[in-house]
Amino acid sequence: MINVLVTAKDGQLGHCFQSLVSGHPNLQFTFKSSSELDITNKANIEDVFGASSFDYCINCAAYTAVDKAEEVAELADKVNHLGAQNLAEACKNFDTTLIHISTDFVFDGQSTVPYLETNTTSPLGVYGKTKLEGECAITEVLEKHFIVRTSWLYSEYKNNFLKTMLRLSDGRDELSVVGDQVGSPTYAKDLAEAVLKIIESKKTNYGVYHYSNQGVVSWYGFAKEIFKQAGVTIKLNDITTAEYPTLAERPKYSVLDTNKIKDTFEINIPDWETSLHNAILALK
Repeated sequence: MINVLVTAKDGQLGHCFQSLVSGHPNLQFTFKSSSELDITNKANIEDVFGASSFDYCINCAAYTAVDKAEEVAELADKVNHLGAQNLAEACKNFDTTLIHISTDFVFDGQSTVPYLETNTTSPLGVYGKTKLEGECAITEVLEKHFIVRTSWLYSEYKNNFLKTMLRLSDGRDELSVVGDQVGSPTYAKDLAEAVLKIIESKKTNYGVYHYSNQGVVSWYGFAKEIFKQAGVTIKLNDITTAEYPTLAERPKYSVLDTNKIKDTFEINIPDWETSLHNAILALK
């Protein structure tokens, strides 16, 4: 039996891992909420790791409020950078492999072709910067790690773009959505399944990997498909980033090249429209 610790069980991705438990009987899971396992608290981490023997730790804990991070940079750094470092140090001490979830926001979005794991990072804001510093800390501290960058996560759980669009469409005649930022919407349950396949492969090809659903679309195009699949009739306006200013700058291009994770772990990645269909079914 492979023992797996999952942090931030109350978050979107944590919920997705919990929903997949029955399909992986060879894995023994321990789920911890952010209050039960505070990754910014070294003593707390030591207690949790000392109480059981974990083969893998999947870190879903992160400060993900992109705009708010600009105002509370110290808190974002404490979780995304120092918290990741704390976990890496514990994993090293207890001989545990760390699987850490990171983000497309480590790139500046200036590319016109999908980002490789080896491409130069250049985050635009505090969120991306602190996530990148977390990656660097893990790489420096711990050999046995997988860093999985992903993009545009959504699911039937917690707050995300899919649920926000459906909520906003209720009682409104029209909505405006940015159309000049493109990426690959990723169903968090697909990401969770891919992470479990990495564990079950027992491979030691440590390093950085990219995972997102296949295909490219703008936020406007994503919203359009959400309403189409959900059977919602609403007027949708395609606007520019300049027309919808936010505190934090977003990458214009967030497409990740996923060939490395597909080839290394023999993972078949669904296209984003198919996965959106599955998420909407799960919501209903």
